[in-house]
Amino acid sequence: MMKKENVVIKSVEQIALDTVEMVVKNPYISQKAIPGQFLHVSVEGHTLRRPISIADINRENKTITILFKMVGSGTAKLAALNPGMSFDVLGPSGNGFQTEGNESSTILLIGGGIGVPPLYYLGKELAKQNKEIISVLGYQTRANVFSEEMFRRLGKTFIVTNDGSYGEKGFVTDVIQKAGYFDYYYSCGPLPMLKAVTAKLADKPGMISLEERMGCGVGACMACVIPTDSEGGYKKICSDGPVFHTQEVSL
Repeated sequence: MMKKENVVIKSVEQIALDTVEMVVKNPYISQKAIPGQFLHVSVEGHTLRRPISIADINRENKTITILFKMVGSGTAKLAALNPGMSFDVLGPSGNGFQTEGNESSTILLIGGGIGVPPLYYLGKELAKQNKEIISVLGYQTRANVFSEEMFRRLGKTFIVTNDGSYGEKGFVTDVIQKAGYFDYYYSCGPLPMLKAVTAKLADKPGMISLEERMGCGVGACMACVIPTDSEGGYKKICSDGPVFHTQEVSL
C-alpha cells in the first residue's frame, strides 16, 4: 500500500556521468516495496514530484537505494542534499514485477540507461529463487556505465555501449543473441529500446517496465497513459504499471 512517507538520507554518491546513487532510510517502504516499484519524490521548490525507481532494498537496515540522472533543476537539487537531511515521498508506488509462480529456470534481464537500476533488485530476488540470471545492460558511453559488478555477481552479464567505448558496440538488441538460452525476460528502459526488444523477442514471454513523466503519480490526472492492445483502451503507467506483461500494452 502506497503512503506518504518521510525518508532520511544515509548517503549520496555520483557513480557515473550525471548519475547519482542515494540511500535513504524508511521503515515502512523498506519492508513493503517489491521489485519494479518506485518512489514519487517531492523536491522543494518544484510542484511536480519526480518518479524514481527503487534499485535495491535492505530490509534489515531499513534502507532503500535509488539511482537517478541529473537532467534538470529538480534532480540537481535532489542530488545536492546531504546525509541526515530528509524529504517526503509517495511509496512504494505502482505495480512491480511479478516473480512468484514464475516456473522459468533462466531469466534474461535487459536494461537501458536509467532503466538498469530496478532490474538489480529484481535480479536479487530471482536469484533467491535459484533462477539463472543473465543480464544485457546498455549505456551511451563508458562514462555512463554503472552497477556492472553488482550484476556480474548475479550471473553472466553483457555490457553494451552505443559508441563501443566499453563492452560490446551497438544496442542491447544487437547482443541478446549472445546471451544464449533463456525462457523468460524482464526489461526496463526508454520506449524505443522497449519497442525493439519486444519486437525481437515476440515469441518469448516477458514483462516490461515503462519510463514516463508523471503528474499526480496516483492515477488521477491521466497524464501518463498508454494504449492497450484491445478495443482502444488505455492503462495508466503510474498506477496500472509501470510494469506490464509484454502483450498487455501497445508500444
